[in-house]
Parts: sequence; structure tokens; C-alpha cells
Amino acid sequence: MEVSKEHNISEITFHRWKKQFGQLDVNEAKRMKALERENAELKKMLADPLLKNRVLEAVNAKKW
Repeated sequence: MEVSKEHNISEITFHRWKKQFGQLDVNEAKRMKALERENAELKKMLADPLLKNRVLEAVNAKKW
């Protein structure tokens, strides 16, 4: 497929993206990708304090 070769992606990737984003217009797809990035960042922000709490609880439990 020319589009795949032109953009140096596999045909499988192209078809997966087409299936995932084919019904969306360009603005909707861009917005979805932006929301996915924001969601990933928020998950990281939440995960760091949770991990810190677990470590502190484990250290505290060993002291007593």
C-alpha cells in the first residue's frame, strides 16, 4: 500500500489505525490523542504519590 510505504509504517499498523480512527474527522482524532496523552500524564502524577506512600508504609512497618 502506497500510504504505508510513503509514511514508513506497516500495512498492519495502517489498518489498525484506520479501524481505530477511521470514523473520526481529523480534529476529533487529534483531540483524542491529546486526551490520551493528558490521561497518561495524570496517571503518572497519581502513581508517584501512591508508590511513595507504599514505600513509606513498608519502611514504617519494618521499624515497629
